Amino acid sequence: MAASTTFIIADNQYLTHLGLHSILKNRIHGVRIHDVFTKKELISAMQSERSGVVVLDYTNFDFTGIDNFLILHKRFPDFCWVLCSGELSDDFVRRVNAEENIGVVFKECASGEILKALEAAAYGNRYLCQQAAAQTALPPGKKEIEEVLTPTEIEILKLIAHGKSVKEIAAERGSSTHTITTHKKNIFRKLGVNNVYEATKYALRAGLLEMMEYYI
Repeated sequence: MAASTTFIIADNQYLTHLGLHSILKNRIHGVRIHDVFTKKELISAMQSERSGVVVLDYTNFDFTGIDNFLILHKRFPDFCWVLCSGELSDDFVRRVNAEENIGVVFKECASGEILKALEAAAYGNRYLCQQAAAQTALPPGKKEIEEVLTPTEIEILKLIAHGKSVKEIAAERGSSTHTITTHKKNIFRKLGVNNVYEATKYALRAGLLEMMEYYI
């Protein structure tokens, strides 16, 4: 994808369109710009253009949720995306970070960072602003962990964080050590941790146990 690609600006705020027009026309050579204000208009523009860059304010657009957005993203694989929004949740940023062609920059970012995101997308790459990159490095909160781990795995994670061994957890739960070992491996895999120390830090940051409990 070259810098002469089409940019579809999908935002319901007219001032945002004006600002992005100014940045794109002054800094990216040969750019073509298509303005849309609803999801219906966005789909029509993507069908017409077939490839390009979509600059989307997700928080002010008419998506019903992240899954609704990701369905559209998968439907048009030849488009790069720059999510240029206000605040986005840690879980949302982590989920879109798993996709190769979705960049994230916030409207309050410096103009230099916004330009980097737009330029990267023009060449088929993606850019995460510093704030978004920091969000991907944070462990999920309690609500997000409850979506990743089963209730049994959460209870076992709590016991691991309290310093219990596999043998002790098995005895406490009336399970075999093989079963607890399997749960432990699954927990580590799902959370992307490698040892008990990292798993314990996860549990603490997610609020699964209080700091005082950890030191007791």
